[in-house]
Amino acid sequence: MPDQIEKTAVGTLDPEPVAAAAPATDREKPRSLWNDAWRELRRNPVFIASALMILFLVTVALWPSLFTSTSPTDCQLAKSRQGAASGHPFGFDLQGCDVYARTIYGARASVTVGVLVTLGVALLGGVLGGLAGYFGGWWDALLSRITDVFFGIPILLGGLVILSVIKGGSIWTVIGFMIALGWPQIARIARGSVITVKQQDYVQAARALGGSTGRILLRHILPNAVAPVIVVATIALGMYISVEATLSYLGVGLKPPTVSWGQDISAAAVQYRNAPHMLLWPAGALSLTVLSFIMLGDAVRDALDPKLR
Repeated sequence: MPDQIEKTAVGTLDPEPVAAAAPATDREKPRSLWNDAWRELRRNPVFIASALMILFLVTVALWPSLFTSTSPTDCQLAKSRQGAASGHPFGFDLQGCDVYARTIYGARASVTVGVLVTLGVALLGGVLGGLAGYFGGWWDALLSRITDVFFGIPILLGGLVILSVIKGGSIWTVIGFMIALGWPQIARIARGSVITVKQQDYVQAARALGGSTGRILLRHILPNAVAPVIVVATIALGMYISVEATLSYLGVGLKPPTVSWGQDISAAAVQYRNAPHMLLWPAGALSLTVLSFIMLGDAVRDALDPKLR
């Protein structure tokens, strides 16, 4: 009788809990912020469309000879303001230059300025703002007062004054000027983000365990504080391209022989009624480029901010 009770008790044991306990290695690992962001971006048609357009623009900027064999400086006054012709789908400008070739080669200056200024601003502003937010004290107070001074200088007004005095007109002069006036915005964003992150429990735990300042900044604060900087920098990239075009339009930005959409728009504005094609194509290319980067920035912002999902 006891044997039968023992067998019955053993036989009534539920095997399901044992089978349900899956090994720890088979459990799904929690996704990070960046994995979630990339997952959202791949599903966003706005991101896909803007990324494809930007990829095309970067290809045009790096290898313009793939899209045209005509030199943008090869001009014939006899063809001044003529419309589309065989091999010249966009017509000719006031100097008899091929508008299509100048539109293609103009992408190089705009994309180069936009990308390099964004990288420079993000690096300089991110480092200065991050250090100010982490250490605080007199360093934070000094940086705050400096950024207040720079915020009082509009970038277009500063460009008109500074570039008209320098009179260089090279692409590196324009890039350096825009970085000098553009970093305070990123610095303020980075400062606020670092102040928020350094108060988190995992940062306090790393500090209590004796982690060095460099390790805490690189391993704990940087990965969690860089998202707002990336969002602002991506959106600002389109603005930097439009600022360069505006300064070139006003005659203080890029100078020949550098080909710029701003230069072509400025030259075509006075001939718009007689030859609208001179203005249509460079202005359309500029608008499409700026729109692509702004759309990319909006998509990245939505993916990195969980509150907007």
